[in-house]
Amino acid sequence: MSEQFFSPCPRGLEPLLVEELGALGAHAPQAVPGGVAFGGDWTTCYRVNLESRLATRVLWRVAGGRYRSEEDIYRIAYAPTWAKWFTADDTLRVYVTAKQSPLKSLEFVTLRIKDAVCDHFRTVAGRRPSVDTANPAVRIHAFLTRDAVTLYVDTSGDPLYRRGFKRAAVEAPLKENLAAGILRLTGWQPDEALVDPMCGSGTFLIEAAQIALDIAPGLGRSFGFERLRQFDRAAWAALRTAAEERRKPVRRLAIYGSDIVGEQVRRARVNLEAAGLAEGVYLDRADVLERVAPAPEGVLVTNPPYGVRIGEAEELAAFYPKLGDALKKHWSGWRCYVFSGDPALPKLVGLKASKRTPLYNGALECRLFEYRMVAGSNRP
Repeated sequence: MSEQFFSPCPRGLEPLLVEELGALGAHAPQAVPGGVAFGGDWTTCYRVNLESRLATRVLWRVAGGRYRSEEDIYRIAYAPTWAKWFTADDTLRVYVTAKQSPLKSLEFVTLRIKDAVCDHFRTVAGRRPSVDTANPAVRIHAFLTRDAVTLYVDTSGDPLYRRGFKRAAVEAPLKENLAAGILRLTGWQPDEALVDPMCGSGTFLIEAAQIALDIAPGLGRSFGFERLRQFDRAAWAALRTAAEERRKPVRRLAIYGSDIVGEQVRRARVNLEAAGLAEGVYLDRADVLERVAPAPEGVLVTNPPYGVRIGEAEELAAFYPKLGDALKKHWSGWRCYVFSGDPALPKLVGLKASKRTPLYNGALECRLFEYRMVAGSNRP
């Protein structure tokens, strides 16, 4: 039987997620701002959780309706057959997001939805589940528009960009699914060289290596759907086994990472080792302004620092022109991609971007700048 699902993703990646979900067997994927709605059976749900590099979650639609007050939302939330999907022994948490809702307090809406679910359990089972805000067994998501509410059960659990292995975080990290989307936007193929010369914690390197070795991004973790009563253990085991058999053994890849900060290189190495990919990626300490291309052509992709503290703006204003000079001097023949939330970058780097793709890193509006480095002047 076909169910209805919704997968949020970083804003700007919706068209890519439509393509990815279609390839994974989703029925009629349709993009809306912030994600993609699609249909499918439970095996499709399991496959998307396991295989999607771009989705943030897979939410299962269980109810919806029009509302004018919190009590309308309570009645809508009381109606689903919650006790068929999980038990009173399972902990839960309710998440509410809204767009143009006239209701004053989302905290009160959250409370009323929680009350409705618990009252449903008291009616049909004689006892109610407890709330766990830190590590709930079941996550219920509600989305409010101006006059309608939709309720979902989260089949993912932890967000899908948590691949299950990252150990060493850095300040303002790039989410893994956004990094995977940026790699898709560059057009990089696994037979091409790939370099991140400001690699931070190694997110681009890990995502690229997983793509090159056909490693399903969800193989190292568990999922929320495994806690639901309708969980099909045999179907899930078959999907996991097929993904395990498809993955290629780790080998040395044409993927290169470096950073001028030794601690960042150490963190990237820790994360590559945790992912089992340290033997597949070249990693060293180097200054982006001095390192040279390891091949005649390929893809350079990086997420340089952009200033948020006092004093950083002046440092970056001096750095960006040098970065443009380095790309021109050392990376002729390469497609270079710089992801940044700094509006000053395109003017200061001194190169003419052949493409500018708007993307969001959380709530921060960013751009992916494409610079095709060819022989001769590339300056505007």
